[in-house]
Amino acid sequence: MDRTLDYLIITLYLIGVALFGIITGGRQKSTKDYFLGSQSVPWGTVCFSIVAAETSTLTFISIPGLAYLTNLNFLQVTFGYLIGRIAVAIFLLPAYYKGNIQTAYSYLETRYGVKTRTFSSLVFIFTRTAADGVRLFATAIPLKLLLGIDYPYAILIIVVVALIYTITGGLKGVIWVDVIQMFIYIGGAIITGIFLLTEFIPEGLGIFSTVQIVEKLSIINLGFENEIGSFFSDNYSLPAGLLGGAFLSMASHGTDQLIVQRLFATGDVRKAQLAVIGSGVIVIFQFALFLLIGVLLFGYYKTYDLSTLNLLKADEIFPKFIIESLPVGISGLIIAGLFAAAISTLAGSISSISSSTIMDLLNSKWKNISENLFISRIVTLFWAVILGLTALLFINSPTLVVELALSIASFTYGGLLGTFLSGIFIKNSQEKNVIPAFITGIIVMIVVIYSGKIGWTWYTIIGVAVTLSVAWLTSLWNKERVIKDGNN
Repeated sequence: MDRTLDYLIITLYLIGVALFGIITGGRQKSTKDYFLGSQSVPWGTVCFSIVAAETSTLTFISIPGLAYLTNLNFLQVTFGYLIGRIAVAIFLLPAYYKGNIQTAYSYLETRYGVKTRTFSSLVFIFTRTAADGVRLFATAIPLKLLLGIDYPYAILIIVVVALIYTITGGLKGVIWVDVIQMFIYIGGAIITGIFLLTEFIPEGLGIFSTVQIVEKLSIINLGFENEIGSFFSDNYSLPAGLLGGAFLSMASHGTDQLIVQRLFATGDVRKAQLAVIGSGVIVIFQFALFLLIGVLLFGYYKTYDLSTLNLLKADEIFPKFIIESLPVGISGLIIAGLFAAAISTLAGSISSISSSTIMDLLNSKWKNISENLFISRIVTLFWAVILGLTALLFINSPTLVVELALSIASFTYGGLLGTFLSGIFIKNSQEKNVIPAFITGIIVMIVVIYSGKIGWTWYTIIGVAVTLSVAWLTSLWNKERVIKDGNN
């Protein structure tokens, strides 16, 4: 099959994305322009940008693969995502806007001290690098299949495109490209669904009345019929979805610089609240769309045995359909949409990790470095390279990449969110309490994750509970010491 048209479409798209990011980013005169978009970006634009940033290739590839193997139970997690964002809007954003806005971790320095800010920033950088290394690798899967190249070259192409407009257009360029790319990948998913129903599935919409497909349309899984052990190992029960999704979303959208950086770009707490809650509503519909794509793919292939399709993992089922079944030109548009999802997240990661490095880490040592735009761009280049190298580590991973990435994030998110919540709700907690609590939360999560007995949707809740408990118990000792000293 001649793929010339596909190659042309993808090439033009990649070039167009880079140019659009450069143009919309405008001229960067300061690090405030570069990392905060001059705090003048409309909240609706930020809302779409958040959705694009959190979506990545995981939604485009792994979510259909998950539905192909199971059903629509994952949608319960997205309801939790909305609950978590509402909590971010109510509790976290007002606290952030009381101080000098730089990064998500500026609040922690104001509340506790520079050590807490530095430690939290380091945890964010580690988590974001590992999780987005997975996402970057996932993007390389279809590019490798389409071009017949090795993973390192596929990863290099994606990194270079994202770096070009991130390093020149700054956060504003990243956000505006995100908006365009969200509509591109959503459009690609809709086109795929239409082709599946009209060209590949003889029953058309009637496929939804067949026994196997009706079973796969199950959304609610109460999980109460499970035994205690299996109840907490079930990732997609209703309690796990609502609670786990809520706490995970609070952490990812309230303490992760990737998202908080965009919220700060609105320059106003009310606008930031509208942006974060609006993104939660959009995400529910978006996940439903990609889950339905997975159901339709099962309706087309009609087999759970991936080996009969010459596939190693369910992540490959959607790329296989795009490349082997869709007409030339259409497949190029869909793959462009896939890259849209991936590049938006990668560009955001490069920008957010760089801003945290400059503002939270280096600025504490060299006070004027945060005003040096040249150094900021050098740091941006450095992290683009690191993310590319990290992606290579996951080439041989047998786990579904969506679950792998979310597990990595949950590994530290509990301690991170617990630290922020302790600052808001535990009034007498101090830096000497919260850092040990944070570390304890991470240690407990190491044990929980390696036990393999608890599902990833419970990780953030456990981490938050441990961190808050230790911070609260040790802060009681502070109060007792004050009373004792006062009596003396």
